[in-house]
This record gives sequence, C-alpha cells and structure tokens, in this order.
Amino acid sequence: MEKLLAWIDDRFPLTKVWKEHLAEYYAPKNFNFWYYFGSLALLVLVIQIVTGIFLTMHYKPDTELAFASVEYIMRDVEWGWLIRYMHSTGASFFFIMVYLHMFRALLYGSHRHPRELVWLIGMFIYIALMAEAFMGYLLPWGNMSYWGAQVIVSLFDAIPVIGPALSEWLRGDFVVSDATLNRFFAFHVIAIPLILVALVFMHIVALHQVGSNNPDGIEIKKTKGADGLPVDGIPFHPYYTVKDIVGVTVFLMIFAAVIFFAPELWGWFLEPDNFVPANILQTPSEIVPLWYFTPFYSILRANVYNFFWIDAKLWGVIFMGLSIVIFFFLPWLDRSPAKSIRYRGKMYKTALGVFVVSFIILGYLGTKSPEVVSLFWFKNVFWVQGFTVLYFAFFFLMPLYTKFDKIKPVPERVTWK
Repeated sequence: MEKLLAWIDDRFPLTKVWKEHLAEYYAPKNFNFWYYFGSLALLVLVIQIVTGIFLTMHYKPDTELAFASVEYIMRDVEWGWLIRYMHSTGASFFFIMVYLHMFRALLYGSHRHPRELVWLIGMFIYIALMAEAFMGYLLPWGNMSYWGAQVIVSLFDAIPVIGPALSEWLRGDFVVSDATLNRFFAFHVIAIPLILVALVFMHIVALHQVGSNNPDGIEIKKTKGADGLPVDGIPFHPYYTVKDIVGVTVFLMIFAAVIFFAPELWGWFLEPDNFVPANILQTPSEIVPLWYFTPFYSILRANVYNFFWIDAKLWGVIFMGLSIVIFFFLPWLDRSPAKSIRYRGKMYKTALGVFVVSFIILGYLGTKSPEVVSLFWFKNVFWVQGFTVLYFAFFFLMPLYTKFDKIKPVPERVTWK
C-alpha cells in the first residue's frame, strides 16, 4: 500500500491534498452548532446530483411526455418514488442549509476581512442555486410549474430595449413550450451543476487559504506556538470530521422523516397544483413560487405605483434584483470593529433580528394574494411594502449603525471551555 500510495503521489498530489485540506488543516477549536450547515449543504448537493442522475434515466424532456414520465417514476420504477421524493425534498433542504449557513455568516462576521472573496463566491453559489431550482421546477410540467415559469420569464419583458428579446431567448419561443422545457432540462442537468460544483470547489479552496472564522471572530493565525501552528486550532480530521458525522446522522434522520411521512409538507415542498398536468387554458387561482423564492417574490410585488415615468412592473424587477445583488456588498457595508455578534452592541443585534423577521414574513406573504385584507384591516400589499423597507434598511443603514454601535472588548484569543 505504501508503494502504491507513493506511485500515486508521484503522479497526483493525493497525500498533499489530504494534509492541506483535512489532516493538517487547522480550524478553530470553538466551532459550535452553527458550523454544521456548510458541510450539510455539501451533503445535500451530493444527494441532489446522485438522485438527479437516476431521475434522468426515466424522465422525458417533452411536453407530451414529461408529466407522464414523472408519474411513471413515482408508480412503476422500482424505488422511483423514493428517489423522486429525495430530490424534491432535497431541493428545499438545500435552501434551508444555505440560508442557515448565510445567517451564521451574519452572526459571526464570516463575510468580513480577510474572507470577502469566500463570501462573494458563496453568493455566486446562491445565484447558481436559484437558477438551478427555477429551471428544475419546470421539469415536472405541472400546472404551477408551467404558469410559474411563464410569469417569471415574462418579468424580463419589463427591461427596456432588450427585455422582450431576452425573454424570447430564455424561452426559446414566444411562450413557454417544448423548446423551453428542453433547454431548461439541459441547463438543470448539465450546465448549472457543473458551475455549482466548480464554485463549491473554489469556495472551499478560498476558505482554506485564509482559514475558517469562529464564533469569536478572531483570527487564530495571529497566535501561533513554537511549532508554527495556531495554538487555538485543532486538525480538521479527526476532530471535525467526527463532529460532522454526528450532524449528518441527525440531519439524515430529519430528512428521512420528511421523505417518508410528509414529502409535500402540506404544500410547502410540493404544491397541489403541480400534481395536475400543465394546462395553458387554466391558470392556478394564485401563482406563487416555492417557499425559498417567496421573500423576493413579495418584494417584486411590493411596488404598485409608477415613479419617474418608470412602470411599476420594472420597479418591481429592479427592487427584486437589488434585494439579491446587495448581499454582494455586505463585506464593505459592515464597518464594525468587531466581527462576532458576541461583541457587537444592541444596534446590530436589533437590526439583524428585524431583518430575519422581515425576511420570514416576506416569505409568508409571498404565498398570499397581495389584495387580500389581513391584519388590522390592511391589505397584504401594505405589509409587504413595510417589511420591504425594513429589509433594505438593514443594508443601507449598515454603514451607520455598525460604525456608531457600542462594542464589547474583543479578546486576544478564542474563548473555549
């Protein structure tokens, strides 16, 4: 085995990669619960790729056959129902893991220097994931899939000059049709997964170049022992590989419980309208995307007025795009001397809490009709507009409240018991 390993190492840096990224990669010794979600997101990516490969063996990207092929997978392919539910449930769990991973970054300042590039690559992963989910959503060719794609792609019509041509290019036709289904299938199965895997690889390499953050927001590389190793670090393997195995075990238990007992999760993971074949003559009573897009869908519908000779629809598209793009500027909007929320003041803690609540409520309201009268006799659109303002205030006011917020003294070394 030693000779075989030496033969491989002469031709491929297997041992070097093992040491640099696992055995001799020193991570802070004070990782907590929030540091599970990066590895769990990677696990779900693997699940999605593997189950996706098996689904493509039986799926037909044809408008006449797509819905029936999904039903065939569910009813006639041996264990097909399990693979399909693993894939559909995995899509929602992927976003859950990514959202929690991003929230942890906001908690402990993982977007700050020297990890700006890690954050930027992570945001590109998020954009690619949104594209992957949107294109995969059309493939079952259910009624909600069809009309959801019709509405979302038509939003590009609002872009001046290039909008109509761009929408037609995305669809491959004047309406969502067989050409759209074929190109979405190609992007969902081949193009975007390759981009996702490449971005995840870059994300991990960039992280290991600068080192992992920790709940104290302290750089462990600043304090090294006589051996040149961080005194507050421990090897990723075996300590964190074992820790992650525990997290994976608990995650798979929850994942399996949803798959076997509530794969539709009362319409949140799979809507009832998507169990009906696409019908170009029958619009669903309310066209809404799946839950992980609904916060941005709410922001899209928030503006119902024309300003400065710009159509309300275009304003909606602008604000929806801005609500995602603004995350890219987070490392430079945050001016606090402290990275971790442990040492930040009440202003940042309050702002982060309001932002999270706004994001969740916008997500909920995105599933409801904007014209329905709800709490305190106000229409839903009123609440959407209010929480949209709070959403953007978190970012636009960040240079002020992070600069003037009172912070606690930050220790020189990580705190750990």
